[in-house]
Amino acid sequence: MPLWRAFTSSGADLLWRVPANRVLPVDRMLRDGSWLSRIHAAGDRTHTDPVTVRVVAYQLHGTGRAAEDYRLVTTLSDARRYPARQLAALYQERWEAEAVFAELKTHQRGGRTVLSSKTPDGVVQQVWAHLLVHHALRELMARTAATRGLDADRISFTETLCFARRSVTVTPGSFSP
Repeated sequence: MPLWRAFTSSGADLLWRVPANRVLPVDRMLRDGSWLSRIHAAGDRTHTDPVTVRVVAYQLHGTGRAAEDYRLVTTLSDARRYPARQLAALYQERWEAEAVFAELKTHQRGGRTVLSSKTPDGVVQQVWAHLLVHHALRELMARTAATRGLDADRISFTETLCFARRSVTVTPGSFSP
């Protein structure tokens, strides 16, 4: 818990995922189904230095897979001000941001591809180029979703990227950012 304490001592509030099977005893149940508990650092075998946390347990539905159990711990202990359902939704939004990073690093650029520029200005130019291409692809996804009455999150980035690559190589000039 040293990292937890370091962040909270700076005034930061935290919302971290922990394994769903982690034992977190109920010290006090809260009105929204979350509870206050104590968590210990892995090295605190005697459990003498706990940190009080609020635990939010939930299942994620609608992902196309069987519902999975999730468990979050947070410093936000006021259940009225920070309802468990909103915290779970907020954490899900965080993963959408992580997915964007994966789109850029893994799918668009390629996992093993490094920036090839030899100068700082060249690196900046390459980074901007990747960001502009990503923006153009996301714009294409948003427009496609809008014409079909879908949430843009339902459109596959990988399929959009493959489509754009094919259209650029098969019919140059047909895809314009």
